[in-house]
Amino acid sequence: MGISHYIKEIGRGARGARPLTREQATDLFGQVLDGSVTDLEIGAFCLAMRIKGETPEEMAGFLDATHARLARFPATGQPLIVLPSYNGARKLPVLTPLLALLLAREGLPVLIHGTATESSRVLASSVLAAMDVAPLEAVRAIADGEVAFAPTELLNAGLKRLLDVRRVVGLRNPAHSVVKLMQPALGRSVIVASYTHPEYAQSMAQTFELTRTTALLSRGMEGEVVSDPRRTAQVDGFVHGERMSLQLQQPGTLSEVPGLPDAIDLATTVAYTRSVLAGEAPLPDAIGRQVDHIRKIAGLA
Repeated sequence: MGISHYIKEIGRGARGARPLTREQATDLFGQVLDGSVTDLEIGAFCLAMRIKGETPEEMAGFLDATHARLARFPATGQPLIVLPSYNGARKLPVLTPLLALLLAREGLPVLIHGTATESSRVLASSVLAAMDVAPLEAVRAIADGEVAFAPTELLNAGLKRLLDVRRVVGLRNPAHSVVKLMQPALGRSVIVASYTHPEYAQSMAQTFELTRTTALLSRGMEGEVVSDPRRTAQVDGFVHGERMSLQLQQPGTLSEVPGLPDAIDLATTVAYTRSVLAGEAPLPDAIGRQVDHIRKIAGLA
């Protein structure tokens, strides 16, 4: 059938484009993930959506298509805590592995998933590998108190291909939002999601409400879901789509965080993560509060 009729609707520019229904978005994204459309159509889809932007209904449809094709993890004990990690370190060290290991220490099973979308950054997967957490080669249950890392291609190869389109066209596409919102667990879970630009906060919240997801949503750190240790951000929780306020944003940015290194290289990040876990360096307050919020949502899940 192809997707040209959908591109005709979404490709009329920011003002002229028509939003798709959830069912149309499901069909469109499913064809893209299945690889049943041409590279030219995929490029047109990515550029059209980048200009138009996704509505919550469209994003819910993209997620429906993704979930129908996703290799999903069984959740057998505590709710599975899901941490997307696709950005890595830019100006601050990548602390998503620290958050994951702190949550595991609380007895929660933790799944980080991701892939390299930037070629020059230190990634959470590299930090985890240096701490003896190797990438999974097959989908399996994650034990309580365990941290596991799943490459995106293990979850869905088509999703990985779509993320890689950014290397060709230089722009993000709906896949970059899908991976932050998707549900890779079959049982109870908590999706920890973040936004960098404030305009995404409302659309992501509306998507969680539409899809009845249990999640935590806040402004992240340079695209990573871990809280920025320099700030007190707004944090909202969702339990089966029902929204609750967990933390209000506080003004101001700390000029210095005790113990936080200036360097962002792999060795420094691993050493800092180990020192915080061992109690040799102070745990940043913002990350400690984030652990508490995630535990609360997990308890309600």
